[in-house]
Order: sequence, then structure tokens, then C-alpha cells
Amino acid sequence: MSLKSVSIESDVYLVCLTHALTTEREEIMGLLIGEVDEMRVLHLSSVIILRRSDKQADRVEISPEQQTDASIKAEQLAKELNRPLRVVGWYHSHPHITVWPSHVDVRTQANYQQMDDGFVGLIFSVFNEDKSTKQNKIEVTCFQSQEVNSEFQRLEVPLFITPSYQIGKPCLDSLVDLPKILLQEEDDAYERVTVESQDLLTRIHNTSVYTKSVCHVMEVVSGPLLHNLECRLQANKQRIQQLSKEKEELTKKLRVYRRKKAVPI
Repeated sequence: MSLKSVSIESDVYLVCLTHALTTEREEIMGLLIGEVDEMRVLHLSSVIILRRSDKQADRVEISPEQQTDASIKAEQLAKELNRPLRVVGWYHSHPHITVWPSHVDVRTQANYQQMDDGFVGLIFSVFNEDKSTKQNKIEVTCFQSQEVNSEFQRLEVPLFITPSYQIGKPCLDSLVDLPKILLQEEDDAYERVTVESQDLLTRIHNTSVYTKSVCHVMEVVSGPLLHNLECRLQANKQRIQQLSKEKEELTKKLRVYRRKKAVPI
């Protein structure tokens, strides 16, 4: 049975989009944590960023070990929040190409749905230039797979973003872990090409590429992340001011009410 719609909290959307914007050369991926209500509406409340063992420009893969670790983290989060949370979806990016899932994406989604019919996929199209405005545009699609005439096709699911006034601790932890995961990927890539028998020129070249990659991670992650947090901090300050004014008005009304009540008839 397909989902009616998907609701994603804005801080979860922030984590996914921030991850997608970290590289325009390869696809990134992660898993989504949430719950399905009795109306078949999927609520996404957290995200697990996955470390890539192999960087590819046109595909991503999730290992069984990563799925197991994600399930364990979802169980831990469910106990902390006292909610029936579990791994309910996956997300990945499409840099420089359309947002629509490929036949491989649709097949992968179908495999997930065999284990859980409420499983959903998100794709973030980034670094894709709008031909009319010449500006980069960001698109996101939410989909499941359906079998038609012995073939799997994309079934688009309505996606709604639920605004929130703060970043939840699980999402904040994911944002903090993002630079660490990207640096681990660069370390792994550097170790794979580093051997003792290399000549000096090759070693210098590989080290230079590694240093450039590390600097790129700091530039594309730390800067935007800091900007987003500053924007959220400013929004929170404005919210506090608004609530303070509302509190003052309610306090005044309460005083007037008490005075009127105290006056004898």
C-alpha cells in the first residue's frame, strides 16, 4: 500500500540539502528516520549521513553494515524520544542532472519496499543551472516504486516541509558529524593511493590533491553551515521578542481581568 504523503521537518530538510551541496562531482547518500501514522502519512524526523566507501558520479550504494548501524541508531533515538521511530527512507543527490530517479534508483527503491512498503526515496537535484535565469536551482522529489506490466516505474509522493523554530538535537548532531564523515572519506581515498614504493613526485602530487580536498570540505561545509546556524539564531531571537511581547500583553489583560473581578457589584 503506497503512502498518502510525506512530511519532512525543516531541520531534516536542512541536513539533507547541506549534505547534497557538499560536492558537485559525486552523489551523496543517507538514510531517513521517522514513522508512519494511521493515515499512511510518513513523518521524517531525523537523518543518518552515510560514509561513502566508493565515490561515483552516477550512483550510490548502501551496504548491509550501514543499514544495520542505522537501524541501531534509530532504535536508540526511539528510546530517547519515546516514539516508534525506525529507518523509513533514503536520500541521495543528483549533481548537474535532473531530479527524476533513474531506472537504477527505481529498482533500488523497489528492493527496499519489498522489506517495508512504507519506505520512501528522496532525490536532491543540485548545481543544476536554470537555462532562463542562468542561476543554479535546487529541486527535490519524493518517490516510491510501483510495478506496471512487469516493470518498475516511479510513483511520485507529495512532499510537505514542516517548519520548526529550532534544530533538534539529532539533526544538530548530524550537521556536526558531516565534516568528520567527509574528512574520513578523504582519508580513505588518500590511503588507497598511498604505498611505500611510490616515487617522490607521485607522493607529492597525491598529498597536494588530498590537501586541496580537505580545504574544499572546510570551505563548502563550514561556511554554509555557519551561515545557516546564524540565520536560525537570528530567527530564534526574533521569535523570543515576539513571544515576550505576547507575554506582556497577556499579563496586562490578566491584571485588568483580576481588577474587574475584584470590584464589588
